[in-house]
Order: sequence, then C-alpha cells, then structure tokens
Amino acid sequence: MPIFVAEVALVGGRRVTDFAVRVADGVIVETGSQASLLASHPTETVLAFPRKAMLPGTVNAHNHSFQSLLRGFGDDLSFLEWRDKALYRYSPRLGPDGVHVGALFAFAEMALHGVTTVCDFFYLNDGGNEHAEAVIAAAKRVGIRVVLARCFYDWEGAPKVYRETVPEARERFLALHRRWHGDRTVAIQAAPHSLHGASEAMIRAGAEAAASVGVPWHIHLAEERYQVGDAVKTYGQTPLRAVEAMGLLGPSMVAVHGCWFDAGERALLADAGARLAYNPNSNMFLGDGITDVVDLLSRNVTIALGTDGGCSNSRVSVFDEMRACALLQKVGRAVAGDDAAGQVISAEAVFAMGTVGGGAVLGVPAGDLRVGLRADFCFVDLDDPSLWPEQSLVKNVVYSLSARAVTDVFVEGEAVVRDRRLARLPIGEIGERVRALTADWG
Repeated sequence: MPIFVAEVALVGGRRVTDFAVRVADGVIVETGSQASLLASHPTETVLAFPRKAMLPGTVNAHNHSFQSLLRGFGDDLSFLEWRDKALYRYSPRLGPDGVHVGALFAFAEMALHGVTTVCDFFYLNDGGNEHAEAVIAAAKRVGIRVVLARCFYDWEGAPKVYRETVPEARERFLALHRRWHGDRTVAIQAAPHSLHGASEAMIRAGAEAAASVGVPWHIHLAEERYQVGDAVKTYGQTPLRAVEAMGLLGPSMVAVHGCWFDAGERALLADAGARLAYNPNSNMFLGDGITDVVDLLSRNVTIALGTDGGCSNSRVSVFDEMRACALLQKVGRAVAGDDAAGQVISAEAVFAMGTVGGGAVLGVPAGDLRVGLRADFCFVDLDDPSLWPEQSLVKNVVYSLSARAVTDVFVEGEAVVRDRRLARLPIGEIGERVRALTADWG
C-alpha cells in the first residue's frame, strides 16, 4: 500500500503543503503529512515527488475518441460542413482496428495532459459491440478510466455504421453493461445521440435502458442555433422542453452542450436536478455559441467539462477547457453589457468543474484528493515557468499551466505517465499506427 508524497497539493481546490496520501486497492484510504503517515505506517513504500504539486486527475466528461484521427480534416468549417466533409466522410472507413487506434491516440494524449477519466460518447457501433470493446481495450492498455457512453442512433441521414433499430440498441447496450458491470476502471452508460440523431422511440429506449441498470444517460442538446428551430418544428418545443415533454428530464440525465438553452430551460434543468457536460473549446471551434454557465451555477446545476472530439476542438486537455470556460464566460457577459464581466466566474469554480464536478456528473467517485475516492491524480512541476510566481496555485493551474508541466499521472494508484512518458506503451508505437491508418486520407 504505497504512500504518495508531494510538496503541495490542491485538495478541494485549496492549497495544502506537505501532503501525502496512502492508497489501498485503488482507493485513497488516508491523507495527512508525510511524517504522520510514515509514523503510522513505517514499512510502507513511499513514492516522493519533490518540487511537485499533486492535483486530482482531471475528468473529461465528453469526448468522441475516434475523432482524434480526423484532426485537421474539417477545421474552419461550419458545423454542418464539418459533419458532412470530415465526420461522415472518414469515420465509416474505421473498422475495429481503426477505432482502437483512434482511442489509443486520444487516451494517450489525454493522459499526458493529466486526464484520468474520460467519457467516450461512442456511436460507431457498426452492428454490435465489437467497436465499443476496441475502445475499452485501448483504455485498458493506456491505463485511463473510461465511461463508455454507448450511443442510441437511428437517423437515416447518418452513415450506416451509426444506425441501429431500437431493439438492437437496447439489447446491445444491456449486453455491454452486463459484460463490464463491476469493473473498477470501466463503466457503461447510455447515450441517445440527440433530438436530430435519434427518434423519440430511440431516446426513450436509451433513457429507460439506463434507468433499468441505474446509470446516467447522455444526450446532445441545443448545441447549434438551428437545432432549436428543428426541435420546435419536430416536437413543437425547444430542445430541453421536448425532453421534458417525453417525461425523461431528471437527475440521471446529462445534457451535453446546451449553448442555446433559454432562461426557462436553464431553470428546468436545475429544477429537475439534471447535469451538464460543457465543452467550451469545441463550442468556440465550431462557432456553436456560449452556454450560460454563470446562470446555471447560480441555480446549483452540477457541471463538468469536456473536450468533445479531437476534430471539433483539436485539443484533449481538460486544463485547457478550464481556462477556456472562464474566459468565454467573462467575454460573453462583457458582450451582453455586464460591467463586472471579469468577475462572473472564478478559477476555483472552473477547476472544480474539471475535477470533482466531472466525477459527480459521471457518477464516478473521483476528482478530488479525499479519503474514499479513487486514487486518480497527477503531478505538475513547480519549477516549470508556467507556474511562476506562485501567488495562487489554483489560479496558475487554470490560467497559465503548460502541458509540459504535467510529469506523472496515476489511475487507481497505478502509473499511467511517469516522467512525462506513457508508462504502459511507447507513444511512438501509437504514432506509427496513426500515420499508417491515415496515410491515404485526403
């Protein structure tokens, strides 16, 4: 049962000096000073990280791992152009091996940026669960914790590999959940794609299947302005009201994006106890809009941060999302005429979204350095210039931290990154496979 020791740590977003954690069976079982823990457990193995700060591992609450392979193929396009010219063009080419390579690529890059848990909203199901299993195998190899949000998708305009019937989606989801139920680093959740990607029957099936096994369910909502008009045309309601009219809005729902929720919908989300996965960089990248996170926080909505897919963001760092979240909320309020726009959200608030908030949204006991939570954490180099001068560690982490400062990453107390290198496989192997897979694309 190792003891991890750091010069400083962020615990509940608060700076603590001379901090140590004792880990047993993948869980933080004790915290305190190095001296106190060693006095109680003198024979334990000590892993010391001098001149390092220990942080909770970040939680990427929304991603599409295979999309990392599409980076650069659809940049600077509108949402619909990006979808048709990049996503729909290239993703059908991926078989199980391509999906596995994409997931290795995405998860390895995330780990190097301090991500310890990722929710992969996965919809390249191609008639079964083989592709989903390829994603899970990649997560196991890298060492990252994965929440596989298996998609329910039946819109006829999408590629065939995305589509299933309602009974097929339900049974395959339940089979995948049974297969991985009880695994410490894999969770299976449901994900009706969206109001445009899934019929009402498919959305109901996803939500009801999730309820039957007691897990959250995820759905893209109000990402683009046009989706509001489409929802009104199809359902006679704006997006969140359409879900409410189905009788599905509740604490188990994770809304993804919500850029165009109106004030009434934000109140509905809060009153229902539903949660939000917010993707600020992706929303900027695609020109989607600005989710009113400040208002949602005032209503006590639980919010997590996601990177979205690699081709609708080009980065997979939750630390980047923290900075983007804060800055976008401030500028959004400034444009709206708020004279105090620079103060509407704090570094501490967005740090919580990217860590403990992510654990809360996904139902994973992770995201902080507290007894009883999973031993998922990372270390950053206090001698890296991006953390100078240390007036406030949490503010530096949110606003100035460079990826090069992340040195070591652990999941369940096991090494995933050591000394800025992947601990379980060489990054060069992944690079060779990515290059070989995409060599003839274009």
